[in-house]
Amino acid sequence: MRVILVILIVGSIGAFSGLCTILYFLWIGAKRLFLKKRDVDNSEQPQRNDDSDDDDDAYIELAPLPANRASNATLGSLKRHRSVGSSSSSKHNLDKIENFSLHELVTATDNFSNDNKIGSGSFGSVYKGKLADDREVAIKRGDIVSSTKKKFQEKEIAFDSELSLLSRLHHKHLVRLIGFCEENEERLLVYEYMSNGSIHEHLHNKNNVEKNSSILNSWKMRIKIALDAARGIEYIHNYAVPPIIHRDIKSSNILLDSNWNAKVSDFGLSLILPEMEQDSTPIKAVGTVGYIDPEYYELNVLTTKSDVYGLGVVMLELLTGKRVVFKLDDESSPMGIVEYARPRIAKGELCSILDYRIEKPNVNELEALKIMTFIAIHCVNLEGKERPEMAEVVANLERASAFLEGSSSTSFSIVSCSN
Repeated sequence: MRVILVILIVGSIGAFSGLCTILYFLWIGAKRLFLKKRDVDNSEQPQRNDDSDDDDDAYIELAPLPANRASNATLGSLKRHRSVGSSSSSKHNLDKIENFSLHELVTATDNFSNDNKIGSGSFGSVYKGKLADDREVAIKRGDIVSSTKKKFQEKEIAFDSELSLLSRLHHKHLVRLIGFCEENEERLLVYEYMSNGSIHEHLHNKNNVEKNSSILNSWKMRIKIALDAARGIEYIHNYAVPPIIHRDIKSSNILLDSNWNAKVSDFGLSLILPEMEQDSTPIKAVGTVGYIDPEYYELNVLTTKSDVYGLGVVMLELLTGKRVVFKLDDESSPMGIVEYARPRIAKGELCSILDYRIEKPNVNELEALKIMTFIAIHCVNLEGKERPEMAEVVANLERASAFLEGSSSTSFSIVSCSN
């Protein structure tokens, strides 16, 4: 009797254990299925809403694609940036930058107060901040006002672009990315703080209308700034792997650090060159009025020469001190800086267009300015094939800089601005 009882007890225990094992594996299987489905759902990107609000007036978007291709183009761009960020090399690069909490950045900017707002970028506002370790930083916060799918998608693309690109770009003439924050709907990027602002502010700020009101009111400094920016752009074209097209070179995207070194910023519209060439989808023209390459504007043909055009316009700003679109007087129609400068330079009237806020150039300065003018005018040729490569731009500006130091023995020509 005891033997039977023992057998029954042991059998019951075995049956119970077997049942528990079966239930355990069923639970594990169901959990894995749920997690897999959730990951798939989270990987889906929001679709483009072509009926949503237009972009800011500062930017232009041209030649919209057919509806069935427009969303694919945007999603393709997003996937490209995502793929760069998820590659093993990019993960290694991301390990080198800091991942901030939203609380840290809220504290650093006094809850993103207007007093700390210092500008805006391609996907949001920029704030000055001070981290807990006393580092001063610039924090770009993606726009969270609009909840439309289009705006959300554009914010994601710009955030992914800058994060994936700048995490692996290291050059003394590119603004350095320090870290990022990605929490819920918030997308923030943290950069080194450029204490002297943009060259646009120094050239066009109403407080800078008198002579000697800015350190930029010297020809030596303006040529140096042009050379610094050209070196930064040359790096992303020729030395970054893979090469990059910035797509929004303009004076407000060239910033000055505490030592007045110029650095290129705002890579939110940038594209990676090899992947762009492999994609058969037309590249919709985006950029800023006055700086955008006419060939890109009209034909949707995007190459590195589009950045060359933008830098050419910036150099004309540095030479003339004028905005990219302006009026000669109250009664005249607005005109572009290229339209203004090109015919005067062609007639040999360089001195007539130079910024009046700077003293008339001496002999060496004038030689340097002629070289800078020569390369600037070639940069803004209507056809990309007629524009120089960035390496040529750098070489010419280095030559101009050599004249300023009196180390060049070759004279460009003899011209006087004494009249």
